[in-house]
Amino acid sequence: MPKLDLSSVQQVVGSRYPSPHDVPCRGRRYQRLAAAGGLAHLGVTMVRLPPGAWSSQRHWHALEDEFLYVVSGEVLVASDAGEERASGGDCYAWPAGVRDGHCVKNIGTTEAVLLAMSSKEALDHGEYPDLDLKFTPGGYQHKDGTPY
Repeated sequence: MPKLDLSSVQQVVGSRYPSPHDVPCRGRRYQRLAAAGGLAHLGVTMVRLPPGAWSSQRHWHALEDEFLYVVSGEVLVASDAGEERASGGDCYAWPAGVRDGHCVKNIGTTEAVLLAMSSKEALDHGEYPDLDLKFTPGGYQHKDGTPY
């Protein structure tokens, strides 16, 4: 049985967003669990958010389905419809191609833990509706296509 030892899975801190878009995500810690297990077509990431941290900027994916399970903590799930409080046991799903920008913000006083799952699509791309930012297989760009 290919059991993962979470203590041996690399933990990444922060964000690769270009400055200043990285600021709300600087405290975010995550582990790419599916990749650590050798999975190539499924993304499963354990995300840990200290109080005040965001999972990402509000975004949507053209080719990847996304699923979020809130393991613990008190968070706001932000989307085009507004912000909704969520806590341990709550689940959310965003189908590929639906332009519903979403992210998670820790509004609690303790760490929030999330499991984020997605299909893996090499040619995926999408946008950040609140920012002059989009992502492509080649990296981050302004919405007019100029690179960061």
